[in-house]
Amino acid sequence: METTTKNSHSTTHRTRRVYHTKNDQHNTHKKINKQPTQKARTSFSRFRAEDKKLKIMVLGGLEEVGRNCTLIEYDGDIIFIDMGLQFPEEDMPGIDYIIPNMSYLKGKEKQIKGVIISHAHYDHIGAIPHTIPKLGYPPIYALPLTNAIIKKRQEDYKGLQPLNIHNVKLDDKLKLGVFEIEFFHLNHNIPDTMGIVINTPEGKIVHTGDWKFDFQPATGEEPADLAKIAKIGQSGVLALMSDSTNASQPGTQISELEIGTNLEDIISKAPGRIIIGTFSSLLSRIKQIIETAEKLGKVIALDGYSMKSNIEIAKELGYMKFNPKTLIDLKKIDNYPLEKVVIVCTGAQGEKNASLMRIANGEHRTLKIIKGDTVVFSSSVIPGNERTVQRLKDTLFRKGAEVIHYQMMDVHAGGHAKADDVKLMIRLMNPKYFIPIEGNHFLLHYNAKVAKSMGYVDANIFIADNGQIMEFKNGIGKLTNEKIVSDYVFVDGLGVSDETNIVLRDRQVLAEDGMIVVIATVDSKTGQLIQNPDIISRGFVFLKENRQLIEDLRHRVKKLVVDSDPLSWADSNNIKNKIRDYVGQFLFTKTGKRPMVLPVVIEV
Repeated sequence: METTTKNSHSTTHRTRRVYHTKNDQHNTHKKINKQPTQKARTSFSRFRAEDKKLKIMVLGGLEEVGRNCTLIEYDGDIIFIDMGLQFPEEDMPGIDYIIPNMSYLKGKEKQIKGVIISHAHYDHIGAIPHTIPKLGYPPIYALPLTNAIIKKRQEDYKGLQPLNIHNVKLDDKLKLGVFEIEFFHLNHNIPDTMGIVINTPEGKIVHTGDWKFDFQPATGEEPADLAKIAKIGQSGVLALMSDSTNASQPGTQISELEIGTNLEDIISKAPGRIIIGTFSSLLSRIKQIIETAEKLGKVIALDGYSMKSNIEIAKELGYMKFNPKTLIDLKKIDNYPLEKVVIVCTGAQGEKNASLMRIANGEHRTLKIIKGDTVVFSSSVIPGNERTVQRLKDTLFRKGAEVIHYQMMDVHAGGHAKADDVKLMIRLMNPKYFIPIEGNHFLLHYNAKVAKSMGYVDANIFIADNGQIMEFKNGIGKLTNEKIVSDYVFVDGLGVSDETNIVLRDRQVLAEDGMIVVIATVDSKTGQLIQNPDIISRGFVFLKENRQLIEDLRHRVKKLVVDSDPLSWADSNNIKNKIRDYVGQFLFTKTGKRPMVLPVVIEV
């Protein structure tokens, strides 16, 4: 760039001298018209080069477990890594799930060069049906199993055009705008999990997705490709973005092979039926259970739509191989001896409508708990579900079942790296900057502590918030104070909105203090009260036990309406506002609660 600038300046200088030469004014005029354009172009190019910065913005996954979505931008080119959903928390009644906010992309849809998906868990793919149409259906790149599950989920959303989806292989290289993409194999608890390398003009960015090192993975799977990871590290890594979910736990993650051994011991010794609750996406675990049952001469019955769907996909793609006779219809389990039956179902988190909860509550059409059943919870408890899971276990014990869970013995291996796994990844990658991702804010700090224990200083560790912009220029990184919009977008039934927080707030008020309806019937001409106000309470107080309070309230509302100007026409809005304000204040003074007050004015 310096050479071009110098040449340009010298040419301009000569041109000016020629301009003052009288003998060649015509030719000089041509040069004069041309040279300022060249100079302007040179200055513009220099400005653009100085202005170009690599920007990384995480739209979800830095303040929660879920909603994982990373945006990388350089010189107008944009790529995404993952587009996941987040399951609602306890204070979000009626919300189905939460997805990333795409407001920043409005008007930039044509700049999106591609979406790369690390693996097929819903916290990495679940937002696709909602976000991809708004982004103009950019191409999606993932390994075959991941793509198959994405396509299957898309079928549940009618009226959408087909996805622009592409299978990749681990040794493929993609060119997406200015970005060159490579992949490497990692372990998780679902096949076809990969890390992603983004070669940018500013340096190499590595995004791990969810990962662990498993040196003894389940049958048919390969350990993480340490040789390739080391080679990537040797080529120079500017920044490593790494999973934080289990980084707070010391040691290394347990191997799936060990879990398989423990499950085989339980299945072989169980005196009656075995019921195993797990996630439908834990295909590595489900595969081991099916293979173990087949080995022991037992049959498997599956329950749960997503469970059946995922296994069918995995079988079609060759990730699972078993005798078709091993799987039986749940309705036929009574045709087999109790000790020969293994049931694999969803609902280990105590979900209200999932299989295991319906089985425990006696609401399942086919299956009920009988004395002698062994129920295995082959998954850890997601934070926030502890109380529900405990109640589910209580119910199972009351009905005569034996319950085994991961705190009693190793019947679940986490899919996320622990502290020593993170250390090995950092040592192999040797990045200049370390960026903890995928976890609550406190988990990001624990992941950062792992990096600090290996000599990284605070300036080279970016603990960002959702939407916070990280910039890289000339090999120097910066965690800026700038943020793009990353607020929650709620999916509530058929509705998708970032304004649902208003509705959610009302639901929270109703859940905490209930509601009270005040119905006043007035004369439309005078505004005078025609009959005593009616009071309806839901979730606030029990009317029969609080008659004095209700009568006192009725009397005060009556006086409030009667005191309105009798010479004017009824102003129902004014009457409603007066009732709402007065009743709210009165009830708070009397009870310390703030129920939602719904005034209804009927004009006759």
